[in-house]
Amino acid sequence: MDYGSRMSLRTAILIVWGAFWLYWFVSAFGAKHGSARGVRARVPGLIIALGFVLVRVFGAHSLTVHEAIVRGLGVAMLAAGLGLAVWARIYLGRNWGMPMTTKDEPELVTSGPYRYVRHPIYSGLLLAVLGTALATNGYWLIVAGTMAAYFIYSATVEEQLMTRSFPTAYPAYRARTKMLIPFVL
Repeated sequence: MDYGSRMSLRTAILIVWGAFWLYWFVSAFGAKHGSARGVRARVPGLIIALGFVLVRVFGAHSLTVHEAIVRGLGVAMLAAGLGLAVWARIYLGRNWGMPMTTKDEPELVTSGPYRYVRHPIYSGLLLAVLGTALATNGYWLIVAGTMAAYFIYSATVEEQLMTRSFPTAYPAYRARTKMLIPFVL
């Protein structure tokens, strides 16, 4: 693939991510009120900034993916990951919020993608970032690793909050589903 085609792919991926974040921002207006504390609510923005800095410092082309099959797999993973995150967001409805927030009137959602994993938004975003790395640049693997650590921490905190809110139902739900990857983790 020539340089122009790789730039077109990068531009298309940037547009897809931009559309996703626009949807995410707009859909947040209907969410229930909740509270988040301190730095935890700012970490997603810091992860995005890390990705931008890495590309700027090390150069956007130094770990460019050249194999068409790998790029194609990456695009498919990006689409599947964002699709999963949107599907999960739709099922959460007004219960959605920033990571580790406490909702005023929490509800336990166990349908849709929540039937398979307890944190499908995190799963979808990780899959999408891994796909972005495979489709464009290996530096995104650093962002994916950072996000994975944050999401595991966030999921652990959220599960403590959910256990307090739903002392009977949540432990049973947790026993029958995996945290991030169906049948695995």
